[in-house]
Amino acid sequence: MTTPAQEARQALGARLKDLRKDAGLTGRALAHAAGWHEAKVSKIEHGKQNPTEADLRAWYLHCNYPDQLPDLTATVRHIEAMYLEWRREMRTGQKRLQESFVPLWERTQLFRVYEPGLIPGIFQTAEYATAIISHNIERFKTPNDLEEAVAARVERQRVLYTGDRRFLIVLEEQALRTRVGDAQTMIGQLDRLLAVMSLQRVSLRIIPSMGDRKAWTSEGFWIYDEGKVIVETRSAVLTISQPREIAVYADVFGRLQQSALYGDKARAVIADVLAQTTASTEHVCSHQGRTVQEHAARGDASGHGPG
Repeated sequence: MTTPAQEARQALGARLKDLRKDAGLTGRALAHAAGWHEAKVSKIEHGKQNPTEADLRAWYLHCNYPDQLPDLTATVRHIEAMYLEWRREMRTGQKRLQESFVPLWERTQLFRVYEPGLIPGIFQTAEYATAIISHNIERFKTPNDLEEAVAARVERQRVLYTGDRRFLIVLEEQALRTRVGDAQTMIGQLDRLLAVMSLQRVSLRIIPSMGDRKAWTSEGFWIYDEGKVIVETRSAVLTISQPREIAVYADVFGRLQQSALYGDKARAVIADVLAQTTASTEHVCSHQGRTVQEHAARGDASGHGPG
């Protein structure tokens, strides 16, 4: 599956290819004139390699389109900014990463959030956040600042109660069922969701796993007002700020909203998953209690009881 950064590189490559053809140059001729290996032109035009600003200057010099250089240079800089490795962002610990989002959250008036598999951080309980962040610390081998990072994530949630903000959230049903931490953590988290649904500024919708759909996507994303989209992948965070691309995500979000249940129906889905999780926990505890009693009874009968 292509990422937004890859798609942007491909679009840039196609544009550069058109300029080369309009100049009447073959890929081999351009490479020779610029002093490059022949494969470099092909890689750039197919989006497999991001051109440097020096590459762009050479491209436009030999294709004789200097008037387009400023726009394309801005595009290259944008693509480079879209891809930021998590390890580099988290090298000083998770707390700093959590705090880095505060300015963006504080100036945002409209949050549009889609999450396919996890509860978004803005609604996470401390216990749920602890399980997520501790996993990231182990996975990325970052400094262990777990308590400070969890506190920073929970502190960011103050935007839920301040300012004139709206929160439009769409979750897949799987996000309610994905086990994070233990059963008690999940019970507390689901109960938290039911509580935040009562806030007038929050619209929380659930896409049922077997429901009809108007859009499909495997990646979660956050749209901040009309100016920025952030997409988290397994290894990086992509920041998208071009209006055309933001419009694509806004359209997908609208379609996901249309696929989702809301109001009492959404609340019923969450309540049902909560009831199932609670019942499962009670069953396990009951079974464990009976097992302990049976072992104790057998121990007393055979002279090997406790103590």
